[in-house]
Amino acid sequence: MDVLQLASQIRPLDEGAMDRARQRQHSLAKPAGSFGLLEQLSIQIAGITGKVNNRVDKKVHFLFGADNGVYEEGVAGTPQHFTNLLMQFYGGSAHCGINVLCDHNGIDLRVIDLGVKGELDLPHVENRKLMPGGTHNFCKQPAIEPEIVSRAVEIGFYCAQQAVNQGYQIIGTGEVGMANTTTAAACIMAALEIDDPDRAIGRGAGLTDEAFARKKQVILHGLHLHKPNPDDAFDILSKVGGLDIAAMCGLFLGAAFCRVPIVVDGVISVAAALLAAKINPLAKCFMIPSHISEEPGYQLAVEALGLNPMLNLGMRLGEGTGCPLAMLLVENALVIMNEMSTFEEANLETDYRKNLKA
Repeated sequence: MDVLQLASQIRPLDEGAMDRARQRQHSLAKPAGSFGLLEQLSIQIAGITGKVNNRVDKKVHFLFGADNGVYEEGVAGTPQHFTNLLMQFYGGSAHCGINVLCDHNGIDLRVIDLGVKGELDLPHVENRKLMPGGTHNFCKQPAIEPEIVSRAVEIGFYCAQQAVNQGYQIIGTGEVGMANTTTAAACIMAALEIDDPDRAIGRGAGLTDEAFARKKQVILHGLHLHKPNPDDAFDILSKVGGLDIAAMCGLFLGAAFCRVPIVVDGVISVAAALLAAKINPLAKCFMIPSHISEEPGYQLAVEALGLNPMLNLGMRLGEGTGCPLAMLLVENALVIMNEMSTFEEANLETDYRKNLKA
């Protein structure tokens, strides 16, 4: 069965479990709603798993690496070989942001090469190269052949399935690839049918004014040249997307199919989430947004998805570094649900309870 068929089988959240979780929250020895978003998290996860009491003791973060052909248009401020260099770091030769956060928070990191230029013969980097030289320059031709898009989405989907089979209870989404804020902005603009570049395109990693203006021109040119179908995620990915975005799109669908929560990071991750929701809108019910990205396209995408990011830390590193922080909040939300005393257990007076206001 192909991924589209599997994705069509994603089921809604379990409303019965969510009702029981709300009742449990209401019975806890606190004013109703006083834990805010943490309460909503525990209720959402009950709907995902079908259980009121949940744990996320076993956590995994996927980081997909891929180079982008549109880099040659001068849309990124960092040398392209940094994709390869960073993948080596993630693979164990140094400690980058995501390595440190995953290690500190007990999260297993899986690094997957989908199309990074150059060799990466490292034991902790999985070689799943689909385009060894990276994607094509979408200013000249479609970024990715349709059959390769399908394979990238499948890789992400089956990564989620494998993770669940290995006992993981929550999944993080990360990426690396120079110029991928360009591909992400193009995907968001295509999916939401946005014509004004100022609404969706940000500077990315430290662009000059001249390079930023060039970035806008490049994205508009690619969209006008290829005219991706806004209702077809695969067409958008093929024409202006990236392998990392395609794989994360599959990862979101796989997590929803397997009924595990999956954390959204920044603008690259949310572009993939938006496309996953194009394939099956129910996928967004399984997403947990971590932090607000400063990229303008991010806000458009989370609004379209109906997601409410928990953190506003001014972060813009990428790698999925918002995910470990969000997972910590999820853990605490579930500890409250599982371990806090009820009014009855705490022998609090019922009159006091009646006077509490939400």
